Amino acid sequence: MAGGIELSSDEAGRAPSGAPVSTPSDDAFCSIERTVGIVGDRWVLLILRQVLAGGMTRFTDLVKSLGVAPNILTNRLEMLTRSGVLERREYREPGSRPRMSYHPTAAGRELLVVLAALGQWGDDHIPPVGGVGQTRETTRDGEPVRVGFVTDAALLLPAEEISFVYTEVGRDRIRAAAAEAEGRPQGQGRP
Repeated sequence: MAGGIELSSDEAGRAPSGAPVSTPSDDAFCSIERTVGIVGDRWVLLILRQVLAGGMTRFTDLVKSLGVAPNILTNRLEMLTRSGVLERREYREPGSRPRMSYHPTAAGRELLVVLAALGQWGDDHIPPVGGVGQTRETTRDGEPVRVGFVTDAALLLPAEEISFVYTEVGRDRIRAAAAEAEGRPQGQGRP
């Protein structure tokens, strides 16, 4: 067990799809190898983005926002839960059956800096056509933040003080994607 995340021998050496892979193995000495074995999948990173940066916790919201097939989402959420990155909590809407929501654990919340680093690298080296869609800033005063190395832990900002904020370009893309998903032409508002 490392940092509160434990993989059984059955989970070690299997990808989220269940296909055999070489990581994370019980004897892997490289922390990067072990971490990539858990979070190194496109869908996993996008799920974590929605949960950690977007505050989404419900299955239906994740399916809708990501456009992911329910069986793939189920598989990834189960793996993230088994790995100690997310935890399941029961909730019930009035008149409905109980359902599960997915919330980050302390270990899961620490992955926010990984997502910020990936986003920052993408913004710097492969920015989207039309401009960056999301920035990272302090919740206190909206000051932009960058991920980097520090020599003094006292200089670190707690993850709770950082928010991912959509730019106007990002909001336009979200509106366009929602309109497309609902079969409406771009530019038309919700009924």
